[in-house]
Amino acid sequence: MAPKKSSPANAGDLRTDIILLVGRVLMAVVFLPGGFNKLLGLGAFAASLEARGLPVSLSYLLALIGGGAEFFGALAVLFGFQIRCAAILMAIFVVVATGIAHRYWEFADPTTYRFQRSSFFKNVGIFAGFLFLFVSGGGRWSLDTMWKRR
Repeated sequence: MAPKKSSPANAGDLRTDIILLVGRVLMAVVFLPGGFNKLLGLGAFAASLEARGLPVSLSYLLALIGGGAEFFGALAVLFGFQIRCAAILMAIFVVVATGIAHRYWEFADPTTYRFQRSSFFKNVGIFAGFLFLFVSGGGRWSLDTMWKRR
């Protein structure tokens, strides 16, 4: 059998897989350090949630859920493990975190307002990225795909 000739379609598949891998790595890098630090400092994270108005009785549990979702969801995205579930988990995390931390409309100070508004809409873009990842899947170099081949 003759080797496959390179075609624009084959090259496109390779380019798509490279872009998906790079995108997964970059999205994971955004969340891994924050999730790790939240898990290491659950008390401080819980206190920050209380300061933002979440119930004291739930703050530690919510800190554990939030830190775990952020860290382990980012790991799953990085390795392409259960990528569609991970993408939805991370999209939900971003929506909840944005609603808690970036309520820009509550700030009268113009500098704080602009910073929080910018962070809010940055997170809207990150949310969209997780939706794209949900639709596209993890690509050739993901654990999901590698395990399907076996």
